[in-house]
Amino acid sequence: MKKDFNLSLTPKQASDELYYRPLVAAKLGINPDDITAIVVRRRSIDARQRQIKINLGVMVYVGEEPEVAAVQYQYGSVEHCPPVGIVGAGPAGLFAALRLIELGYKPVIFERGKNVSDRKRDIALIHREHLVDPDSNYGFGEGGAGTFSDGKLYTRSKKRGNVQKILEVFVQFGADPQILIDAHPHIGTNKLPGVITRMREQILACGGEIHFNSRVTDLIICDEECNGLVLADGSRFEFVGVLLATGHSARDIYEMLHRNGVNLEAKSFAMGVRVEHPQALIDSIQYHQDVRGPYLPAASYSFVEQVNDRGVYSFCMCPGGFIVPAATAPGELVVNGMSPAKRNSPFANSGLVVEIHPEDLREFKHLGVFAGLEFQKSVERLCFELNGHTQFAPAQRLTDFVTGRKSADLPESSYTPGLIPSALHEKLPKRISSRLREAVIQIDRKAHGFHTELAVAVGVESRTSSPLRIPRDEVSMQHIRIRGLYPCGEGAGYAGGIASSAMDGERCAEALVCNVEG
Repeated sequence: MKKDFNLSLTPKQASDELYYRPLVAAKLGINPDDITAIVVRRRSIDARQRQIKINLGVMVYVGEEPEVAAVQYQYGSVEHCPPVGIVGAGPAGLFAALRLIELGYKPVIFERGKNVSDRKRDIALIHREHLVDPDSNYGFGEGGAGTFSDGKLYTRSKKRGNVQKILEVFVQFGADPQILIDAHPHIGTNKLPGVITRMREQILACGGEIHFNSRVTDLIICDEECNGLVLADGSRFEFVGVLLATGHSARDIYEMLHRNGVNLEAKSFAMGVRVEHPQALIDSIQYHQDVRGPYLPAASYSFVEQVNDRGVYSFCMCPGGFIVPAATAPGELVVNGMSPAKRNSPFANSGLVVEIHPEDLREFKHLGVFAGLEFQKSVERLCFELNGHTQFAPAQRLTDFVTGRKSADLPESSYTPGLIPSALHEKLPKRISSRLREAVIQIDRKAHGFHTELAVAVGVESRTSSPLRIPRDEVSMQHIRIRGLYPCGEGAGYAGGIASSAMDGERCAEALVCNVEG
């Protein structure tokens, strides 16, 4: 016999089967020793009340053994199969490549950046010497921006693909199997590089190709059909189709598409600051207790407010994490957040960003679809120039940011290049700063203590998503005018994170095969 149960437990009870096995046995009216196995299938935290509960969905086995849970996807040789060009080795590109192998096609990936190992050295240079390599940084390189992030896999886009398969593939390549049951799964920035490396090794073992330090500079288009790519060194490659999976920071790709007459369209995006608190303070706010208990993880939060007809919301919240310099070119300053698997840093950080609609950017109207891109650049350049053209980030105590005064000093921070007190409240565009200041007050009414001098606002959080979309037909997944070109992932405007990008890459791979085979 097997039976599905939902349990609502204390954190201690949920920490070990030893505690909840008797509870399950009592529900079934049997002796605990009669239970063959209890397999946890779902886990979430309910911290809405003072008595925190852990909700477990379990499958209980009595008199029989559980099924083998591990799923293994098979990848055969595609060395002599039809080749498909993939631009970008982020989650969309890597998962598209793996799916193509399953379907009998040879993926050929072109990545402007370096492999994970070499990329780490370039990232270290940003922290130590403030040097940004425009092809190898937190945004560009093997695994994309997601490699050096929290590795958050939660997505609301579950109807747009098989998110369970995405999680299973990650586990197959070395991620913790706990991501299969957690309501908000994450891998951790210290674990993701190894996972990505094993994916690369699998693709190569099957006869696929991955070309690093290979920046795509043009498309080969004939009679409104894309059938190849051109690299910066002049090399030309022909394919049965091209998947464009470049990520939202590859601004040169948008410019190249525009030169080729490939349709682009402006879309809404968001910008703001990254707010950092002591993790202990966030724990006390979210868990309603002075000290986080030993059976609870570092607390996270998610806030959404409306201020003057625009949404203001937390983005990419990193409990127990770090703020990192995420610029992708010299002359700009961008910040982002990441967390290790254990989320054991003493700091918690999150983007706090304001919605920006295309119609908001009247001063950039003359730039057409590139208005949002130029607005992003202008704020990133401003923040870079504020602190002597370095990666020192402009920052302000959160209380000073809200009240409108420059901070005399700053609290301790995880941002290793360093912070410099700056009047962000007046330096950031008013459409952003005024809404952020009001939103902090609104958030503090729900989470008292959020608005505190112990918190710091760091500028600028500008890469939440792309301000452009590459329009495609949602049936064929091809560009609306250029056949054989498949825009996918965050850079194309169809995803918002690792899991949704991976799903979109798989969908585009499947559509390409369907279109090729007719």
